[in-house]
Amino acid sequence: MKRNVYLNNQPREEALENFMRFLEEEGALKPGEPEMIPVEDALDRVTAAPIYARISSPHYHASAMDGVAVPAVKTFGASETSPKQLRADEDFIVVDTGDPIPANCDAVIMIEDVHYISNDVIEITSAASPWQHVRLIGEDVVATEMILPANHRLRPADIGAVLAGGVNEIAVHPRPKVALMPTGSELVQPGSDLKPGDIIEYNTRVFGAMVRQWGGIPLRREITVDDYELLKETMLKAVDDADILLINAGSSAGREDFTGSLISDLGVILTHGVAIKPGKPVILGAIRGKPVIGVPGYPVSAMLCMDLFVKPVIYKKLGSLPPIVPKTNAIVSRKIVSPLGMEEFIRVKLGRVGDKIIATPISRGAGVIMSMVRADGMLTVPRASEGFNVAETVEVELQRSLDEVLETTVVIGSHDIALDVLANYLRQNFPEATLSSAHVGSLGGLTALKRGEAHCAGTHLLDEETGDYNVSYIKRLLPGKPVVLVNLVYREQGLMLAPGNPKGINGLKDLTKEGVSFINRQRGAGTRVLLDYKLKELGIAPDQIEGYDREEYTHMAVAAAVAGGSADAGLGIRAAAKALGLEFISVVEERYDLCIPKEYWDTPYIQRLLKVIKLSAFQEEVYSLGGYDLRDCGKIMWEQD
Repeated sequence: MKRNVYLNNQPREEALENFMRFLEEEGALKPGEPEMIPVEDALDRVTAAPIYARISSPHYHASAMDGVAVPAVKTFGASETSPKQLRADEDFIVVDTGDPIPANCDAVIMIEDVHYISNDVIEITSAASPWQHVRLIGEDVVATEMILPANHRLRPADIGAVLAGGVNEIAVHPRPKVALMPTGSELVQPGSDLKPGDIIEYNTRVFGAMVRQWGGIPLRREITVDDYELLKETMLKAVDDADILLINAGSSAGREDFTGSLISDLGVILTHGVAIKPGKPVILGAIRGKPVIGVPGYPVSAMLCMDLFVKPVIYKKLGSLPPIVPKTNAIVSRKIVSPLGMEEFIRVKLGRVGDKIIATPISRGAGVIMSMVRADGMLTVPRASEGFNVAETVEVELQRSLDEVLETTVVIGSHDIALDVLANYLRQNFPEATLSSAHVGSLGGLTALKRGEAHCAGTHLLDEETGDYNVSYIKRLLPGKPVVLVNLVYREQGLMLAPGNPKGINGLKDLTKEGVSFINRQRGAGTRVLLDYKLKELGIAPDQIEGYDREEYTHMAVAAAVAGGSADAGLGIRAAAKALGLEFISVVEERYDLCIPKEYWDTPYIQRLLKVIKLSAFQEEVYSLGGYDLRDCGKIMWEQD
């Protein structure tokens, strides 16, 4: 089988327009035969025909209040100075809310306005107007009136209106059946014992949740290995069983990427390759007149392609339109570089700092599903742009409510696992609040404070001359800016090594040994500053260390590289080494502080944090991670006015 090549590199709008037009011409977007369902089961279903009331609601004149029903004419002339007396049965009848109005009555007087002289005689001090406090026949719904039009998605209130109109069953469009076909010999089911090379198949579970959310019925197939004839057989069966087929993976140009060839052999390919990032290898086609989409295997690419190309098809087959995604304007916290000619979708964290909403880009890797979990929004870099400059205003599609975003404490700076624990306890104790932590290094955090882009910054910058932490850097980078330096933790920094220490590394000097590979933190990280300080003490030049220029942005990423065998050693905190079962050689205890501008000190963003870090439960959990000391947790270490 020859290797696939991309047939197109179409703009997204053009690819989707061509795809939808072809499917429209093929009749593949028409909803299926309507089905009758009970109204009470119809939430979020889409009407296949207009719904008309069979009866009026109310279908009789009904009392709108607890009180007495009266002929209005018998109350005329009543006043405070000249009250009128009415007799039971003859002049009034007691009624409760919802009771039918007696034939000889046309008004209701509220019980609060009635004064009983005796059991049979009442006194009133104001006249009743005709039909006051009476719900007339058809006040809500009139028989034969249209309650809902066709192609309407039912809401809770709609269900009540339809039932009030005497309709118990309605015709709705059938939910489109979407076959989800995972492919790849490397895939294994969740819960399997894993060996190197195995990949847990979770994409179709994600797709299934998305399909259900949009109103379709997911039909998940078992994993199909990379065998051309077997894939062909499975695809044909899936097309017969479903309205839409999604094939996950195999859409690129690898040796075992058969999806394009299979769709071409069995049907037609309209587009293979769209000018988007991530998600470029997506395939749009049809088999037997039904839409078939080849979705890339990387989870972020796959979810983006689902949203861009599958969602419109499902909604169209439901006779509906996708809901409008809320958007907001935000300020980019750091420069974003993007390739010209590609429309790039970038996940961002959001938070309001002062009067600005700040957008901080997070991992752009197509395989990092946690970037979708952590994202508050998505910004789009147009094809004709090469990105955005720092502090440029951009439009962001919200993936969390704006109310949540506005209650987010924005922490930018050095990474520490204690921040993740802090975020959890913050949410537990203040359900309205969240913490957004962007890992750009200590220097990057202080720079973010200088630009007014964060409520606080995590920092652990060692001054080589004084041996003190953070103060000299703040004086230099934030001269004259009123800030408070609050300690979060003291922590052990050291060398993280593979279990058993197979390379016999005993200290930093051994990083220069032949055959020892290292993984570093990014420039500006406090850990990088510490490493350079210690190497200078030992007289070791950076170019003597293999891997010095290889960078990661978090302690856990460094630990994962060592645990995975791509590096023999990395400098990081004991808690990260403990989490992944690594050996650890302590180098130094360092102080990790939160630098907080005084302008935010009294705001909920900071006061909530200060309350949480004093909680014994929070501190105990941080202690349990290993390598932490919280002797000064919450203590003000220094102030600058």
